[in-house]
Amino acid sequence: MYAIVEIAGQQFKVEQDQQIFVHRLEVKEGSKVDFEKVLLVDNSGKVNVGAPVIKGAKVTAKVLDHLKGDKVIVFKKKRRKGYQVKNGHRQYLTKLEILKIDEKAADKKAPVKKSETKAKPKAAVKKAPAKKKTTTKKVAVKKAPAKKKTITKKVAAKKAE
Repeated sequence: MYAIVEIAGQQFKVEQDQQIFVHRLEVKEGSKVDFEKVLLVDNSGKVNVGAPVIKGAKVTAKVLDHLKGDKVIVFKKKRRKGYQVKNGHRQYLTKLEILKIDEKAADKKAPVKKSETKAKPKAAVKKAPAKKKTTTKKVAVKKAPAKKKTITKKVAAKKAE
C-alpha cells in the first residue's frame, strides 16, 4: 500500500515504515504529524484518486530528526567578462518515518429531502413585460476627402523656362 501525499509544498510517494527527508517542518522531534492532503492511495491494486484530494484520508508520520542536507555549490560565471561568483548552501531538512496510511472513503451522505414549499397561488398578480426602448442609431457622416493642393508656382516656372 502506498500513497502520494503533499508535504510542505512537495509531493511524495510514501509507504508504511518508510523514512523520507522533507523541507523543515516546525514540529518538535519525536512528535507525530498528520498530513491530510492525500492525492492518491493504492491499496494492493485498488487505486483511489482524489479530486484534488481524498476526503477523510490521512497519513501519520513521526518526526525523527531535524538536520541539514549536503552542501550544494552554486557557481556563476559569465565568460570573457571576468565575472565569477561561488556560493554554497545547506538545506534545512526534517527526517520523517511514515507510521500509517489511513484510507477512509469519503462519507457519502444520504440525499437530504427538501421540505415541500407551498405552491404559489395562481391568482398572484403577474407583472406585464417591460416595454423595450427603441433607440435610433446615429449614422456617422463621412467627410469628403480634402483636395490635394497643387503647386502652381513650380509648374508655371518650368513652363516659362
